[in-house]
Amino acid sequence: MYAISLGEDGAELRPLEPWHAEEFLAHLERGREFIGQHIPFGVNATDAGSARELLQSYADKRAADTGSLHGVWLDGKLVGGVLFLHFDAELGTCEVGCWLEPAGAGRGLVTRAMRILIDWAIDERGIHRVEWQASTANEPSLNVARRLGMSRDGVLRESYPYRGVRQDIEVWSVLAPEWRDARARAARDDH
Repeated sequence: MYAISLGEDGAELRPLEPWHAEEFLAHLERGREFIGQHIPFGVNATDAGSARELLQSYADKRAADTGSLHGVWLDGKLVGGVLFLHFDAELGTCEVGCWLEPAGAGRGLVTRAMRILIDWAIDERGIHRVEWQASTANEPSLNVARRLGMSRDGVLRESYPYRGVRQDIEVWSVLAPEWRDARARAARDDH
């Protein structure tokens, strides 16, 4: 359907759809402990059928225009992804997120992929506010929000329990005018 290059390292952003269930499951198995450190993403995908169900739930969100999944492939191998957890074009808001297996970590893949998603949301869909939420303990995720130029809105203290501990969740966001201004500054700096 599409494959968008994320740079010179062979990384690509592609649709992640139900027919990828077996590849998605193999990816989750490689990264389950790493991914699960801070988020429960994929925890219930334990066989091809349940992996397909998770992917189908996001295909249904895409069809309803309320969310979507996008995989990140490195040298032809699925290593993670980015997503719209919530997408509301009418209100002009969305929440984005990510996950990676260890083979994809530390390469800037999420930042590069997320720039494409945010550009699309703001430029094509008229989204005004893009939100990012992460546990205060998830420093790599918080660093992505910083690299994307998001502002820290606050902390939802002990927001929800995960692995028996109530998590403090940082809320970060970027507004469409801020995103456009930062992109314009970056383009000027490149010249």
